[in-house]
Amino acid sequence: MGFFVKKRGVSMGLMFLCVFALWVLQIQGAGRESFSRNSSSSLPSSVNVGALFTYDSFIGRAAKLAFVAAIEDVNVDQSILRGTKLNIVFQDANCSGFVGTMGALQLMENKVVAAIGPQSSGIGHIISHVANELHVPFLSFAATDPTLSSLQYPYFLRTTQNDYFQMNAIADFVSYFRWREVVAIFVDDEYGRNGISVLGDVLAKKRAKISYKAAFSPGADNSSISDLLASVNLMESRIFVVHVNPDSGLNIFSVAKSLGMMGSGYVWIATDWLLTALDSMEPLDPKDMDLLQGVVAFRHYTPESDNKKRFKARWKNLRSKESLKSDVGFNSYALYAYDSVWLVAHALDVFFSLGNTVTFSNDPNLRNTNNSNIKLSKLNIFNEGERFLQVMLEMNYTGLTGQIEFNSEKNRINPAYDILNIKSTGPQRVGYWSNHTGFSVVPPETLYSKPSNTSAKNQRLNEIIWPGEIIKPPRGWVFPDNGQPLKIGVPNRVSYKNYASKDKNPLGVKGYCIDIFEAAVQLLPYPVPRTYILYGDGKKNPSYDNLISEVAANSFDAAVGDVTIITNRTKFVDFTQPFIESGLVVVAPVKGAKSSPWSFLKPFTIEMWAVTGALFLFVGAVIWILEHRFNEEFRGPPRRQIITVFWFSFSTMFFSHSMYSITNWILRNIKEKILSVFIFCYQALKFFYSSSFLDLQGRTR
Repeated sequence: MGFFVKKRGVSMGLMFLCVFALWVLQIQGAGRESFSRNSSSSLPSSVNVGALFTYDSFIGRAAKLAFVAAIEDVNVDQSILRGTKLNIVFQDANCSGFVGTMGALQLMENKVVAAIGPQSSGIGHIISHVANELHVPFLSFAATDPTLSSLQYPYFLRTTQNDYFQMNAIADFVSYFRWREVVAIFVDDEYGRNGISVLGDVLAKKRAKISYKAAFSPGADNSSISDLLASVNLMESRIFVVHVNPDSGLNIFSVAKSLGMMGSGYVWIATDWLLTALDSMEPLDPKDMDLLQGVVAFRHYTPESDNKKRFKARWKNLRSKESLKSDVGFNSYALYAYDSVWLVAHALDVFFSLGNTVTFSNDPNLRNTNNSNIKLSKLNIFNEGERFLQVMLEMNYTGLTGQIEFNSEKNRINPAYDILNIKSTGPQRVGYWSNHTGFSVVPPETLYSKPSNTSAKNQRLNEIIWPGEIIKPPRGWVFPDNGQPLKIGVPNRVSYKNYASKDKNPLGVKGYCIDIFEAAVQLLPYPVPRTYILYGDGKKNPSYDNLISEVAANSFDAAVGDVTIITNRTKFVDFTQPFIESGLVVVAPVKGAKSSPWSFLKPFTIEMWAVTGALFLFVGAVIWILEHRFNEEFRGPPRRQIITVFWFSFSTMFFSHSMYSITNWILRNIKEKILSVFIFCYQALKFFYSSSFLDLQGRTR
């Protein structure tokens, strides 16, 4: 019995090991799959790459041609991938977040090593979570939302420029013309909201701001846009920054034209969407050019090269080959789409040269979804995805869009933009912007070898024709129809009221500072409604630092008074040029002075001169009383003695006696009485002199 039990246990153990081994082999065979390989090499015969974008859009139509051309060029080039064919799988996002997400999942079923797209920032946020789960890098050639570069999306890589840099360029443009407030008009999605949020941050660094954010829903009709622009037109600022999608953005300008908002005094700044739309239209419609006259637009800058010229020359043939409409124009996103395919090809070439393979395995997080009609279990993890992503981040070569290299934040290096002015004949370049030198009139790549210099005096732009065909830069603001008068804070002082103080006149205040401010306002070519508001309780002088803080906090629009300009205060508010010199001063009435031979007497009053003369005569008389009995020079007729007394007194005032003679005289004639007299005279002089001076005190506010 015991023997049987023992033998049975061994048999069951061996059977369990065999079944377990078989199960493990089946799981490994089903859960891990690699691409078929060439017999002559270890490289796979083909590799799949996905492309997710909206077919029927300005960007999508140009991107599809670029994808086809890039795949063709990669597979023909024998110097790259050597025998491995690169296949591309297309999916249409149809401008829908839901459809785009489903399209991304369908791409993953094809075991792609990378997916190029999406062009929509909103879809990019959603499918980035898919990329994180399946370790498949997503290379977006058109999603410019700055927040997509966050650490939350490690597998999202942007092959175009980040809108963070475009918003910095626009902020520099606003600062270049010294405007302080702008109105942002944008589409209310991730692309619009996040881009304008960055614009607000960079404007704040330049002491400017977005005074009003006018958002409209994607797909809004002309009626909604008209209502929005009508409310915007009531605002003070006339600087409008338009950040919308290229396919519907032109409607904004047609509505603005009907509302009279495209005339002189207005400034319209468009992000890269406008040039994307115009570049995609062939030929340009003169009506559109007339509509957009004076608009300033930004566009991704791509340096000129022979390869770029050859690719643009192929564009017409590519359209004919794909049987597309002749209005599928060439735009900058076509270049970024083309370079995205080549980036994958170059990265795969390096990836394979390092001995890596392409394998996929089941996602354990999806193993319990087999009962669902949605077969999520078909989605596989790219096992080498993280390694492949790292290879792409380390790439460094030159493409059609310039240097293909990424910094530590996964952004393209050397971001740059064209600045174009829309005229009746078409867009005309007025300069460039780069984060290396700011604005310039020469291509940015010619300045990269020089030290970075973004100082204000180094900024250059060519002449711009503004709306209304005016050359002078607009002021940028008007008094709003529903606006309030300026609130001017005035310190309610207790002392020194001649500078600024309360009064019963129509202004409510008076003083030297008020008079200067009123005179300056009268020189302006437009009226300035204003109200003076006293700051302080009138019982003690208010704190000027607190008054400055109230202006910085927008409680007051400005402050007028005897406010001292110091460094700490200039960090929060702007000051006018100083019109009062700081320091201790004496204010005295000005009287006309006449020249006189007796001018030397003016330093002292008549009484002071009389006392001084009497003291000298008194000293002479005392010395005569003490000396005439012993000194021969103090004897003689009365007339001589009187002359000697006067001569001795006045000689002490106007002659500098030598030390030797004075010493001998003192040693010969010194007596206690003489010392007592001199001490008495010294004390008397000290008393009279001290009583004649006035101690003046001043204080700085």
